[in-house]
Amino acid sequence: MAKLCAICETAESKYKCPTCRAPYCSAACCKKHKETPCDPQPAIEAACPEPQAETPAPTHEAAVAQPTEEKEGDVDPSTRLTEEQMSVLKASSGVKGMLANPAITHALAQIHLKLTMMRVNNMAARRGFHSIMNSLVPMVLEQSPRGERVFDIYSRLLKERIVFVHGPVNDDMASLVTAQLLFLESEHPEKDVYMYINSPGGIVSSGLAIYDTMQYIQPKVNTLCMGLAASMGSLLLAGGAPGCRAALPNARVSLLRGMASDIAIQAEEIIKLRARLNNLYASHTGKPLKMIEQAMDRDLFMDPQEAQDFGIIDSIMTSRKPLTPTSDE
Repeated sequence: MAKLCAICETAESKYKCPTCRAPYCSAACCKKHKETPCDPQPAIEAACPEPQAETPAPTHEAAVAQPTEEKEGDVDPSTRLTEEQMSVLKASSGVKGMLANPAITHALAQIHLKLTMMRVNNMAARRGFHSIMNSLVPMVLEQSPRGERVFDIYSRLLKERIVFVHGPVNDDMASLVTAQLLFLESEHPEKDVYMYINSPGGIVSSGLAIYDTMQYIQPKVNTLCMGLAASMGSLLLAGGAPGCRAALPNARVSLLRGMASDIAIQAEEIIKLRARLNNLYASHTGKPLKMIEQAMDRDLFMDPQEAQDFGIIDSIMTSRKPLTPTSDE
C-alpha cells in the first residue's frame, strides 16, 4: 500500500528525502520539508526492517507477462542539475582533467553511440521516415587526437568527398546530391569529387539538376558505375570529367529512351527535351548526333566494354586505386 505524504498528509507520496527518507508528494512539499533540518534515518531501522509477509517468487511466465515499469519514485526533482550548476561543471578543472582520461572519453563515446542508435531507431519507427535502402544506416566510430566522433556511414564517406547516386532519380535525391556537391566545392574547390552511380534513372528534371551542378562546380567529378546506370543515370555517368569516367566489370549501362510515343499530349515538349538529351550525349561521347538518335530509339543496354566503345565511360575499373581520394588530415 502506498504511503501518504509526510508533509501534506493527503496525497500519495512519490519521492523520498535522501537524508531522512521521509515521503513527500511534490516539489512544494519537498521545499517545505527542507525548511526544517531533518535527522538521518537511524541505522537500526535499516538493519532491522519491519517483518513483511513472505510472497512466492514470481515464475518466469509471470515475469514475462507482467514486465516491470520504471517509475520516478526515488528521483528527487531537487537533485537535478540547473543551468548554473552545469556552467560550474563546464568551468571545473577537475571535470576537464577527468575528460582528458582516454578511458572516460571512450566510455562517453560509447554512450553517445548508443543514444544515437536509439534516436535512429525511434526515427525509423515513425511513419513517413525515409531511410536509405529502407534499412538503418550503419554508424562509424572515428578516433582522433581530439577524441572520438560518431558518423553515419554516408557522412563519413562524404568527408572523403564521395557522393552516392543510388536508387531512382527524384527531387529528394537531386536536392541531397546537389547540396553535397556544392558543399564539397565550398570546402575544397581544387579537390576532385567521386560519384558512385547505381541508378535505374527517373525524373528528367531532377537528373538534369544534378547534371548541371556537376558541370557548374569547379572540382572535377569522377564518375563510377556500380550495378546499373540507366536512363538519367547513364547521363550522369557520361557527365563526369573527361578521362575520369569508369564502370566496374559487371556493371550495365543503358541510354535514355525518348518518351514522345508515351505521352501524346506532351509530344512537343518531350521532343525538345529528347533533342536536348541527344545533344548532351553526343557532346560527352563524341559520337555523331545521328548515331545517338538511332541508339535512343529503343532501350539500349551495354556492358562496360560496349559503354567504353560508345564513349559513355573512359575505362573499366577492377580496382578502386585510381579513384581513391586522399583524406584531409
